[in-house]
Amino acid sequence: MPKLLERTREQRRRQLLDAAWRCIAREGYRDLTVDDVCADAGLSKGAFYSHFVSKEELLLGLIADDAASIAGVAEDPETLRLSPVQRIRKVTETMLMQGAEPARVQLRADVWGAMQTYPAIRAAVTTVVAERQRVLREWVEEAVTIGEMSIDFPPNALAALLLAISDGLVLHYALDPHAFRWGKISKAVDGMLDGFATQRHPVNV
Repeated sequence: MPKLLERTREQRRRQLLDAAWRCIAREGYRDLTVDDVCADAGLSKGAFYSHFVSKEELLLGLIADDAASIAGVAEDPETLRLSPVQRIRKVTETMLMQGAEPARVQLRADVWGAMQTYPAIRAAVTTVVAERQRVLREWVEEAVTIGEMSIDFPPNALAALLLAISDGLVLHYALDPHAFRWGKISKAVDGMLDGFATQRHPVNV
C-alpha cells in the first residue's frame, strides 16, 4: 500500500476513534450508534466500515487506544530514566488522572458490562490488564532488588492492588462523580507507596 494512502487511512481511523471518544463522553457506549460516530467525525458509513466491521470491533479499537495511552507513558524514555518507585508513581498517577476524563470513565464502566457478553472484549481487557500488571510487577521487583522498596509479600500483589485501585475508583466515579477528587486520591496512593519505600522521593515526577 502506498505510504500516502496508508497515512490517510490511519488519519481517518484516528478521526473515527476520536469521534467515538467524544460521543461516549456524551452518551456512553451502549447508546452509541455508527451513525453518531460518522456524523461527529464527518465521514461516511462506508469509511467507518472500511476500518471497523462492527460496533464491537470499534470497542476493541477504543480499548486498544486506551491501553496505548498508558503504555506510551510506561515506555517513554523519560519514564524509563526514573527510579523504579518513581516509575510506579508516574504510571499510577497517569491511570488515576485518566479517571477524571468522562469518556474513559464511561467506556470502562460499559466495558465491564460488555465483558459478560462478548468473549473478544473480555480477552482484550484481560490482555491489557495482564500487561500492565507485568510492567508494575517488574518495577516493584526491581525496586526491592536495589533496596528502594521493602515489602513482605509478593511484588505481584502490589501490582494487582494498584490496578484494582485504579479500576475500582473509575467504577465508583461512574456511579457518583462527586464522591471524591482525583487529586486527593493520588495523594492517598502516594502515601501508601511511601509506606513501602525505603528512600523518600518527590511525589511529583
